[in-house]
Amino acid sequence: MSFWERIKPEFWGHHDVAAGLHRHLFNLRRIWFLSIVLTAGAAIIPVFFLAAIDYRVTLTSFESENIMRTSRLVSNTRRTVSFFILERQYALQFLVRDNPLETIGNKPRLDAILKNLTESFGGFTDLEVIDFNGSQIAYSGPYGVTGVNYIEQSWFKEVLTHGNYVSDIFMGFRMNPHMLVAVKQGAENHNGYILRATLEASQFHEELQHIESGSIGEMFIINHDGVLQTPSERFGSLFGQLALEVPKYSESTRVTETTGPDGEALLVGYAYLENTPFILMAIRDKAFLMSAWQEARQKIILYLVGSIAIILIVVLVVSTYLVSKIHTADQSRVAALHKVEYINKMASLGRLSAGVAHEINNPLAIINEKTGLMKDLLGQMEESPLRIRMMTLVEAVLQSVDRCSRITRRLLNFARQSDVAFNIIDIGAVIDNVTGFLQKDAENRNIQIEIDIAPDIPLIRSDRGKLEQIFLNLMNNAFAALADGGHLNIKVRKLSGKKIRILVIDDGCGILAEDLPRVFEPFFSTRTRQGGTGLGLSITKGLAEEIGGTISVESKPGEGTRFSITLPFNPDVGKNETDASTHG
Repeated sequence: MSFWERIKPEFWGHHDVAAGLHRHLFNLRRIWFLSIVLTAGAAIIPVFFLAAIDYRVTLTSFESENIMRTSRLVSNTRRTVSFFILERQYALQFLVRDNPLETIGNKPRLDAILKNLTESFGGFTDLEVIDFNGSQIAYSGPYGVTGVNYIEQSWFKEVLTHGNYVSDIFMGFRMNPHMLVAVKQGAENHNGYILRATLEASQFHEELQHIESGSIGEMFIINHDGVLQTPSERFGSLFGQLALEVPKYSESTRVTETTGPDGEALLVGYAYLENTPFILMAIRDKAFLMSAWQEARQKIILYLVGSIAIILIVVLVVSTYLVSKIHTADQSRVAALHKVEYINKMASLGRLSAGVAHEINNPLAIINEKTGLMKDLLGQMEESPLRIRMMTLVEAVLQSVDRCSRITRRLLNFARQSDVAFNIIDIGAVIDNVTGFLQKDAENRNIQIEIDIAPDIPLIRSDRGKLEQIFLNLMNNAFAALADGGHLNIKVRKLSGKKIRILVIDDGCGILAEDLPRVFEPFFSTRTRQGGTGLGLSITKGLAEEIGGTISVESKPGEGTRFSITLPFNPDVGKNETDASTHG
């Protein structure tokens, strides 16, 4: 048997054999399908929307958190780097305001200032004092630069115009990465001068590396042309061209999303450093940043899948259970209607049988009386061949009348049992009465009926009409299974525990093993094409249970069927009846 056959609900393969007035009212498969679809839809759709909303809210929350952290990181680093440059600018501005040209142009004084700056701030390589004509007035540093004129240099023009200047990081003749910071003091023709300092880029790099070590991602500085001012592991070496697009100018810190050289999603935070040629860049791998979100997403998906699975299982089980109950109730309804119809039919048949029996009894009584009179008259005649022949014919008529009388009495007895009535009965007499109805059919089909009643079977208290109907149904069922020339055995035995067992055994076609557990179900029949409705055995089981008995069946295809009926009895009934008759 397949897995589907084992789990298939009973109503799935239901076949309505109850043709006629009392059909089943429901399309159970359609009800089951709609119940599952509507119930599951009503339960799953809100769960799906809640999961989708939670998914979106969680995603937005993670993205906002990453953007906020990147923005905060860039803003903090921007302040640190800006302070690093401004600190040195302010130091130079303090020096030019505190030292006139005559003082600061003195080399010993300039050497002392450079020493103090190096000890206080670090990173200063040399100092130069330059007049407004671009000529170097004094120099302090390790390179011994003298006699240089910067009149044509762009940085010189820039500092004359704006009063201060911060350069890109470049190599220069020193062949060491460095940057220039210059400030102007005074106006032209009034002993004004420019103080220019060279800063080593290494300290600049160290500031970024210190900040970068505490963040997830990479931080570096580029100039406005996209040239890297600090090295980057992924996006180029020092003075290399940035592989990404230079971000647009913004007065505040900005965070954008872009695609890296290898197609990876990147979160880019940047800030333009005011009054410098620098752009601070913080680039973070979005997939890595969203790894925590991936775990949250998996939990949401697992929650959604698990919830849907549980909902579907519960809906499937509950819908199947409810539709099975509807099926059972509908089966009971149809069975009850058929049973009522059957009972009414039997009651009508009983009334008709009683009427027919009464109508037949009247002419039978006249025939019996007249025939008896003829027999008396013939008895007074002298002995002759005619008298002998006439007496033979008269005896044959009397025997036929007696046979008809017995048939009408059986009909009357059967018709009187429409109401429930428990009386003391002889089980053998009940069986004889029922077999009498089938005797003619048995003779025509050459079916042998054998009745074996044990001698110790007592009288029992039961309903005679229901017993007759039970035996009649079982015998009709056996006759339908028997071929011509078959055998029907009826055995009655006494059991321990105040019970008797009646066995109705035939050697007919038998019942298939898969059909055997369902033979007592309403409307289940193996003879639907031969007119069976599947109600006979169902009604028989109900009748047996009504009078306190049980019924079971054993069968093998091709070997026959055995029905076993167990009935309770009162072991003192026979003795009481005997005592009553004796004292009467």
